Amino acid sequence: MKIIVGLGNPGAEYGATRHNAGFMVVDELAGRWQPVAWRERFDALVGECRGKEPVLLVKPQTYMNLSGQAVGALARWYKTPAEDIVVVYDDLDLPVGKLRLRLKGGSGGHRGIESLLVHLGQDTFGRVRVGIGRPPAGWETADYVLGRFTADEAPIMKETIARGADAVESILKHGFNKAMNGFNK
Repeated sequence: MKIIVGLGNPGAEYGATRHNAGFMVVDELAGRWQPVAWRERFDALVGECRGKEPVLLVKPQTYMNLSGQAVGALARWYKTPAEDIVVVYDDLDLPVGKLRLRLKGGSGGHRGIESLLVHLGQDTFGRVRVGIGRPPAGWETADYVLGRFTADEAPIMKETIARGADAVESILKHGFNKAMNGFNK
């Protein structure tokens, strides 16, 4: 079983914010794959998709900084190793619209990833980083990531969310290394 996790914050007020790019990619995948049903398990919304290999789509409901609690519990319940988990999340260090796939590593200061590292106990889960850019001068980072995309950014991000879903599908079909070669250009 593979687990695809989108990081974000629950609630309508956060739905279209930069910090919810991971949720947006998981929602795009759900639209494509039509999960059997969404249900709440271990403080996460979980959609099971059946195919050649079962895949869980996961949106932790713990808020970003505690995402690892939900993902760690699901990984233990389904006996899924970290290597079979792909996490999709927003990244300030990438320009708006840029994707970067990474097989393992540290958190880069992202608190959601820090939580996953703690609760999974290893760094070997795959990552799909979705660029949201840096805040303009004078902006607080928290205000920026919890803000909505500008009118100029919105169409770019719509395309980026679709490409993020394409990247996850490529990872599942061809493996992480081949997907990185295709999407990290």
